[in-house]
Amino acid sequence: MSMILAAVHDTYGIVVAQVGNPTPEAPPMAEKVMQLGRYFTWMILLSGVTAITYGGGRFAWEKWNGGGLQSPKMIASAMAGGAVATSAGTIMNAVIGA
Repeated sequence: MSMILAAVHDTYGIVVAQVGNPTPEAPPMAEKVMQLGRYFTWMILLSGVTAITYGGGRFAWEKWNGGGLQSPKMIASAMAGGAVATSAGTIMNAVIGA
């Protein structure tokens, strides 16, 4: 039994010595995926700014006309969505455990 373990240990040592220390390399199409991520980031930021601007305009319209105030909920939800969107990277790191 000890001869088998010694042979396995020697074989394992040879295989590990041949593998060495690989250098990290970006996967194929990594730059395109990063560019797509940047586009999504801009779209999320643009939609958040648009939602807050629209909610503010609607808030002014509702106050001026004396109607029911629905716009504060819109502004609050847009701000909450923006907070989640901007912290998405931190949330994913916490979930994945990187």
